[in-house]
Amino acid sequence: MPSQPLTWVVTGCSSGLGEALVRAILATGDQVIATARPRNNVRVTDRLSALSEAGATVFELDVCSPQEELDITAREIWQIYGKVDVLVNNAGYIDMGIVEEISEPFLIHALRTNAFGPLNVARAFLPLMRVRYTGTVLFTSSVGAYYGAPGASGYTGAKGLLETVVPNLALELAPFGIRTALLPYSYHRTEIMAAANFRNRAPHPRPEYEAMRGRIAAGCAAQNHQQGGDPAKAAVVVAAVQGTGPWQGRTLPLRLPVGRAAIDAMRQSCEERLAVCTALEGIVDRTDL
Repeated sequence: MPSQPLTWVVTGCSSGLGEALVRAILATGDQVIATARPRNNVRVTDRLSALSEAGATVFELDVCSPQEELDITAREIWQIYGKVDVLVNNAGYIDMGIVEEISEPFLIHALRTNAFGPLNVARAFLPLMRVRYTGTVLFTSSVGAYYGAPGASGYTGAKGLLETVVPNLALELAPFGIRTALLPYSYHRTEIMAAANFRNRAPHPRPEYEAMRGRIAAGCAAQNHQQGGDPAKAAVVVAAVQGTGPWQGRTLPLRLPVGRAAIDAMRQSCEERLAVCTALEGIVDRTDL
């Protein structure tokens, strides 16, 4: 366990996994800067008032801001405690839409919020971390990145982008003593599927997909508040970063699945790929010179 309290920055803390993570961090005695963006004319200080009362420092941060603004925000946040040991890129949203019915701007916005934004936030903090030759950068991924689901391309496409970019980032940062990890979460009982946070849109609706669109909406509504995961228990991430409890002596993995469904999906994805390799070996591997 670190000899001194770690300083964490967590994005997207107004509810759900972000809020639960902040509370779990505070319970260990570490320092947390909880961030969010203003929403519906409600200030960040009001949106995060409960976390402020719990002991977190709150700060306004919109992951969709231009890189220059994020760079300034990162320096301002850094000055609060003089360091940031752990950055958790948690902010995101789900916007369902069938590929043929959505548009390029629809997809770009989903990618910007769920992938480009987190990468830009990381770029804002990394120069400060590299100087210290220490730090941990985490990116929230999803169980959905390991299988297909109708209507999920905007969200899981962004998580899939992180799944392929972050391994490269991890290799780039390793020489500077900075750890990097993806957090593929399973289904946790948060407000992610609530009407205020979840959208199921069809900018270019087609009658052929009307029934499928209805099934998607009904399935998501049925899943709301019925997910099997406890957000408070997802705070296992805190122990993994600190190296405490069952994580003593363990190395933080590149992919840290959180929840049984995440483990099952990751395992099934790997097994399916291995099965393809076994079945096609000797058929498609004869292309070498």
